[in-house]
Amino acid sequence: MIVGTCKVRLYLPGNRSLKGKRHIVKSLLDRTKAHLNVSIAEIEEQDKWQVATLGIACVSNSTKIANQIISKAVDLIAKSKHGAQLIDYEVRIL
Repeated sequence: MIVGTCKVRLYLPGNRSLKGKRHIVKSLLDRTKAHLNVSIAEIEEQDKWQVATLGIACVSNSTKIANQIISKAVDLIAKSKHGAQLIDYEVRIL
């Protein structure tokens, strides 16, 4: 069993409230879940308006496939039109 994980940090430049942040994050989570078979959640910095940290995980029988799935999730988030800018991400394959 291979587990792929990723920690994604996002910057939300136009956001002015936690309500606005929740809207953007929920849209990203729902879209990513709908397009890919991954688990995804906001994992850190829930009280900061303009920064979000998401955790992504997938299970596979191949390192290559786990890496591809995580890469697709990061690309989907990075190309999102929700006003979130990708700051950094960290991938781990276990």
